Amino acid sequence: MDRLAYLLRRLLLVIPTFIGITIVCFALTRFLPGGPVEMRLMRLKGLAAESAESSAAAGGRNQVTAEYRRQLETQFGFDKPILRQYWDWLVVNRMGMNLPSYDFPDRTAWQLIRSRIPVSVWFGLVSFLLTYLICIPLGIAKALRHHQAFDALSSLVIFIAYAIPAFALAMVLKMTFCGTTEGLLDIFPLGGLASDLDVPPSLWESVLDRAWHMVLPVTCYVAGSFAMLTILMKNSLLDQISADYVRTVIAKGATRRRAIWGHAFRNALIPIATGLGPMIGLLFAGSIIIETIFEIPGMGRLSWDALVGRDYAVFLALLALTASFQLIGNLISDVLYMLIDPRIDFSRR
Repeated sequence: MDRLAYLLRRLLLVIPTFIGITIVCFALTRFLPGGPVEMRLMRLKGLAAESAESSAAAGGRNQVTAEYRRQLETQFGFDKPILRQYWDWLVVNRMGMNLPSYDFPDRTAWQLIRSRIPVSVWFGLVSFLLTYLICIPLGIAKALRHHQAFDALSSLVIFIAYAIPAFALAMVLKMTFCGTTEGLLDIFPLGGLASDLDVPPSLWESVLDRAWHMVLPVTCYVAGSFAMLTILMKNSLLDQISADYVRTVIAKGATRRRAIWGHAFRNALIPIATGLGPMIGLLFAGSIIIETIFEIPGMGRLSWDALVGRDYAVFLALLALTASFQLIGNLISDVLYMLIDPRIDFSRR
């Protein structure tokens, strides 16, 4: 009963947290300079000389600009009070999903996001599974071989991977293996999701081509959390192995192998489980840097394009979606926490 009450409290906490996140970011998009109104007026004043708007502004620029500003503010809903704007965005337009994109007026924010979700989820899911399948066994192996040669050599590799930023690793891999530098290897494609073929490929050829395009981006995805998760797993298992209850189990006649795998291993997974939820949110958010470098049309690149182009309709819709998944991921972490460690007393939480 205490667990159910705790989960209900955490579930109710999601609502004010989500409102707090979105209302702060929504207000920033309304008060910071350089919004969609200013961007449109800049085109009108001649930065986009070939546009019809700049041609119309050539005669009475100041008068037309003032009139056009009022029209744009009405079009974007900026003429209403800030709380009314937020209510319309959150409720009437369903977190902005029904609003048309500023850059692509014929498509709504949800239509743009929906076309990018499968790409980010596919890359995120593969990276997520590979990260856990590699890091958890590696962390266990390092803990069981603590202060041995394997532990030292693997730590060297891990810390090197941790020290290299994601964008630097992506550029190094691209220059080394994509033929962009003379004399180096030309093995993997420069970017994208599929090759441009004259003949439609078979299903198997399509799968292999997609996998070939994913090698370098997925490597960068995994490298981002590789070191942290491996060291976390190692240290957690070492803490459990040195605990009193493990020594007690061994003193009662159990083998060290049974004490580790039957008792210590489960408790060592608790820190891993608490970090599982936030990683679930990353499945849908994508990576701005990696997707931009490798020209992957995912949600990360969409959010970057929306932010640079001041397309706040798409940016806020993406923010609401990723914040929702992040909060749901935190709830999943709490559930996993309870399943792994039944000793937790939720009556005090």
